[in-house]
Amino acid sequence: MTELTIPRDANTDEASALVKEHVEVGDHVEVREADRTGGDDPSITGEVTGVEPGYLELDGKSPDEGSPRYDEMRTVTRVDADTGGR
Repeated sequence: MTELTIPRDANTDEASALVKEHVEVGDHVEVREADRTGGDDPSITGEVTGVEPGYLELDGKSPDEGSPRYDEMRTVTRVDADTGGR
């Protein structure tokens, strides 16, 4: 497992560049949303199917269908598909 923490002051272009360095199409990831309080931070899991302008495509879905936008991300963790990270 490898985790990327996106700095709170990163703009969309900076966050996108960091994510592109961290993940590749086919990786299984867990994405935690930015600036949430409490212990139950929402997370999204899935297979990276595209590193698109403005969002990270998971499982072939658009942002309207649940793929996270770069400005919503706080951490991106690559997980081993065999551990049930999907």
